[in-house]
Amino acid sequence: MLIVGLTGGIGAGKSTVAQLLAGHGAAVVDVDALGREIIAPGGPAVAPVLERFGNDLAGPDGGIERPKLAQIVFNDPDDLTALNEISHPAINQLLDEHIEAIGATGVTDVVVLDMAVLVESTLGRETRFPYEVVVTVEAPPDVRLERLIERGMTTDDAKARLGSQATDEQRREVANFVIHNGGGTGDLADAAGQLWDALRRLADERVA
Repeated sequence: MLIVGLTGGIGAGKSTVAQLLAGHGAAVVDVDALGREIIAPGGPAVAPVLERFGNDLAGPDGGIERPKLAQIVFNDPDDLTALNEISHPAINQLLDEHIEAIGATGVTDVVVLDMAVLVESTLGRETRFPYEVVVTVEAPPDVRLERLIERGMTTDDAKARLGSQATDEQRREVANFVIHNGGGTGDLADAAGQLWDALRRLADERVA
């Protein structure tokens, strides 16, 4: 299988690109969703997160109240690092399980890991199935900020979230492909189609 790390700053449109690639035949693993899963009720990161950040983050269902946790970690780099040290090993374990299951089905040989924090972390790398190709999605900062506010974030929260992530330059340094998402949906669909053709060729070369 060809494992692809798909990243981009929040609001850039990486998840839209992931959906487009899924439409072409890729298997997409939402790494951000796995991050939510590990702090849901019964998740493996619930106890260590409460121990590190306090029991007042516990929700009535026994999971972590994510908005409260986000408010803490996205305003303090040390707290964000501490959370990553707890969560990333647990997420990588789930990634291995998901990719192994996809491989067992034989339905596709291109797996896309939709992940916000690729540059900033070991997610998708310290696994049995590390990504081999990196795609980053970019959009102008003002467009990204506007998208986040439209989703319901306050301006301050949106700016804090944007500031906590890697820069476009840092992502570009490790990327094999760069998708620009400052135009319309048609342009993005065309770019995703061209990307799929390139990924398909890489996957075919592996078995040729």
